[in-house]
Amino acid sequence: MANNTNNSPMMRPRFNFMWFWAAVAIIILGYSLFGEAEQRPVDGDWNLTRELVEKGYVERIRIMDRDQASVYLTQEGIEKLASDERFEGMPQTGAQVQFNTGGDVKNFEDKIAQAESVAAQNGVEAEPVSIKYEKTTKGWVDYLIDLLPWLLIIGVWLLFMRSMTRGAGGGAGGGIMNVGKARAQVFDKDKKQRVTFKDVAGLEEAKVEIMEIVDFLKKSDKYKALGAKIPKGALLVGPPGTGKTLLAKAVAGEADVPFLSISGSDFVEMFVGVGASRVRDLFEQAKQKAPCIVFIDEIDAIGRARGKNAGFSGNDERENTLNQLLTEMDGFQTNAGVIVLAATNRVDILDKALMRAGRFDRQIEVGLPDVKEREQIFGVHLRNLKLDEKLDRAFLAKQTPGFAGADIANVCNEAALIAARHDKKSISQEDFLNAIDRIVGGLERRNMPMTPTERRSTAIHEAGHATVMWRLKHCDPVLKVTIIPRGRSLGATWYLAEERVNMNVEHFMHKMAGLLGGRLSEQKLMDVVSTGAVNDLERTSKIAYSMVAYYGMSPAVGQISYYDSTGQRDTFTKPFSEQTALTIDREVRRLIDEAAALASEIIDRERDNIERLADMLIEKETIFAEDMESVLGKSSQQTSKEEIENATVKGATDRGDATDGPQEE
Repeated sequence: MANNTNNSPMMRPRFNFMWFWAAVAIIILGYSLFGEAEQRPVDGDWNLTRELVEKGYVERIRIMDRDQASVYLTQEGIEKLASDERFEGMPQTGAQVQFNTGGDVKNFEDKIAQAESVAAQNGVEAEPVSIKYEKTTKGWVDYLIDLLPWLLIIGVWLLFMRSMTRGAGGGAGGGIMNVGKARAQVFDKDKKQRVTFKDVAGLEEAKVEIMEIVDFLKKSDKYKALGAKIPKGALLVGPPGTGKTLLAKAVAGEADVPFLSISGSDFVEMFVGVGASRVRDLFEQAKQKAPCIVFIDEIDAIGRARGKNAGFSGNDERENTLNQLLTEMDGFQTNAGVIVLAATNRVDILDKALMRAGRFDRQIEVGLPDVKEREQIFGVHLRNLKLDEKLDRAFLAKQTPGFAGADIANVCNEAALIAARHDKKSISQEDFLNAIDRIVGGLERRNMPMTPTERRSTAIHEAGHATVMWRLKHCDPVLKVTIIPRGRSLGATWYLAEERVNMNVEHFMHKMAGLLGGRLSEQKLMDVVSTGAVNDLERTSKIAYSMVAYYGMSPAVGQISYYDSTGQRDTFTKPFSEQTALTIDREVRRLIDEAAALASEIIDRERDNIERLADMLIEKETIFAEDMESVLGKSSQQTSKEEIENATVKGATDRGDATDGPQEE
């Protein structure tokens, strides 16, 4: 065994006072349980004692503190009283009876003397009763028991104060003395594992505006020479999961200045005035580190519009915090070199005073990525995964329309879990497709009990969806159809949503017809109306209502939009009359009826093909676009693209200039 040549002193365990309190509690508990092993004397009174004295059974009496009398009997008395029910459980040693004398010692002695004279008259031969007076003297255990409540109170108080003040010297920790301090995380250029713009795929426009702020902090002289002033604040706005917080972290990694990060909820506290105090402390820290960047994540936690629905959701403390933030960002105080970045996905509810120029001068839109940006995001999240060589990132990007960056990260992780579950050496494209299905549709439920009729009805329903969408050129291209239950659905028709920026009436009508194709197929081919179309009907109704009430696509309602983009409208009143509401309902019903008529026409014409697709679904459970093309031929989407391409070539030939012809979007 090697000798220990290390001469450094050994680290001894630190003494914990909790062990001391535990030992004291065990001692007291043990004493209370086992300290009084003797039997307790029988409780009596003066009459009982006088009777015992008159019979000659009393040997001596001890009086403690002039009032508590303990009676000791003779051996003869103990034996004769053993059968008396009044003395049941009487101890054989020590005092047998105890009672209270009332404190009158002289009167007590006279009564004992009278009882002894009565015993003598009755011929009882007994020794005179010895009366001894004593005073209680407390031991250390008695004093400890008396002090125990105070010791516990002091101990709990010290423990509480110690836990509250722990970390007081380490900045804005959890100490009670630091309750008004801002809990901001500070990042600087020396921090390891920094996030840079290389880790943020897509968001090119947002990165340009953010980099301008970073560049000003690095090279402020270039801007000041022209008299330019950097924006005081920039607000990152976009749906959840699009990379707003990640973009702010990249700013911390790229900038050579301190970066203070804090969440909006960190300002909220149950104590009055704490939120405003933390705002002041945050900007004080920022001024000391200037030039620097302050990032407030989820600013809507404190930036809600003031006075809105005050009777229902008013919070004076939150409003005080917001007022302090407004003052710090653009008040009498100067915050030179302090730039505020904030992120939210609820920009519609923010206070207007917070949004004005001079506070948040810029709103940077961080939207959902397009197909090229999704391909770049896949490249970032696939770097650390062991992939199949045949994996096509562009194909995966096309399969995930509407996915945010967080959704894509979830897809990559879920694909890795699926591949590991099947003991694969690498992650294939099939694993990614299964991961997309898992995230969008839910977990497969192959063991769900279904009758053959229900299974046939589901197949007809999904075949109707696919056929109508296949025949309408403005519907999204169908990728596959399945009758495997997932989540709450019995089947699904998967399509590739085209990322259109602008949609017209025909687009909406075709989309509604495709949604209604499933219900109408069940009605026409099986004479069944089931509950499986509730999601289709809900989405159809929302589209029709949006066309009428939001987009002004109804001649009866006119070029009017009742959409409120600011979110300031009172939710308890409608912005239109009852007559207009009736007109909107009629127009919604008319649009849905027209879409249903369009779908019915296709279903009547394709009855045989729908039956064939349903049979194929029952046999295979999942069919793809190639299988549908073998039954239905080319889709209308393919035909329309070919027509556009031909028109493009023809137009270029007629005019002699390819740049003048119509271009495909």
